[in-house]
Amino acid sequence: MPPAVSEWSGLILRWIHILAGIYWIGQTYYFTKLDARMGVDEEAARAAGRPPQVWMVHSGSFSVVDKHTSPKMVPGKFYWFRWEALVTWVSGFLLLGLLYYSGGLLLDDSVSNIGLGTGVAIGLCTLVVGFTVYEGIWMSPLGRSPRLAATISYLLVVALAYGLTHVISGRAAYMHVGALFGTIMAANVWMRILPATRKMLNAIREGKPHDAALAERAKGRTIHNTYITIPLIFLMISNHFPTATYGSDYNWQVLSAMVLVGAVAAKFVYRP
Repeated sequence: MPPAVSEWSGLILRWIHILAGIYWIGQTYYFTKLDARMGVDEEAARAAGRPPQVWMVHSGSFSVVDKHTSPKMVPGKFYWFRWEALVTWVSGFLLLGLLYYSGGLLLDDSVSNIGLGTGVAIGLCTLVVGFTVYEGIWMSPLGRSPRLAATISYLLVVALAYGLTHVISGRAAYMHVGALFGTIMAANVWMRILPATRKMLNAIREGKPHDAALAERAKGRTIHNTYITIPLIFLMISNHFPTATYGSDYNWQVLSAMVLVGAVAAKFVYRP
């Protein structure tokens, strides 16, 4: 690929990726914060016989948002907040291919002597196997013990960071852990959150009680995405700071530490 074409392709894809990510992450944090605020109002709402609500002010006007877990009726049209996740993931995957699988950033002879095909296979397996393991943990009985499941998930991320930094370049290792996080988040939206919400919506329209477990599962995956977001952003920007991150002699330890710090930082989002 001619250098000018490659550079313009990278620029446009990054632009799309960042813009879509801003929309997606902004919506995730907005609704997470909104849900926390709703929780503060729940007791007063029950006493007053009304749904929990939050008053907001923005752009010179006032808005009030009500929370309905079991509405009697629903409108015919919803905004689903789904395409932002898909565009973010697709543009990110194309960037991964452009910069790493065909752009020469995947391998490092000082790390290992594997071939390009092996490196690409490792990268793709990281996404597929990583998501499969994540899904297996959280859909198993372990998922009913969030702290234990989260601890196991984190230890597997540490093991992945160690393994990748010893077979592909440090920069590629960081980006593939980030790509895995992005894959998990997008799959949560399209495979868990949206299908559960559709089933609940269909039940309401048919006048049937909806399965509360679906709502809990959807909310749980939204919480996962919130905790993953801050570490993911760190991994996205790490390639601008090679000395401190992927180029360090302690690159996998730095990655592991910052993922943990980011996840802990995300906990403050839930503060109303």
